Amino acid sequence: MDFELLTIQDCPHSSAARELFARAVELEGKAPALIAAREIMTDEEAAASGFHGSPTFMVNGIDLFPSTAEPAMTCRVYRTAGGLSGLPSLASLREAIQARLAA
Repeated sequence: MDFELLTIQDCPHSSAARELFARAVELEGKAPALIAAREIMTDEEAAASGFHGSPTFMVNGIDLFPSTAEPAMTCRVYRTAGGLSGLPSLASLREAIQARLAA
């Protein structure tokens, strides 16, 4: 199982995203040390990676929160119970991980 966090330079949510992803992975019984972090540097790399904004949470190369938006070097927002946020909730991230692990 490959866990990867994709971000852009100067993403204000990078650190919090790493902590959130580590917590979610740990709660699913996996080692947080398995999470790779990669900074997306160009539009071409964004397109090749299916990157729809920072931060993007991936498992086995698949975005845990699929998007119909064009790949882009931009910040990303997630729908949460409290409205739009720069990070998904822990519960929604865990659900997405569980769904991917079950696939």
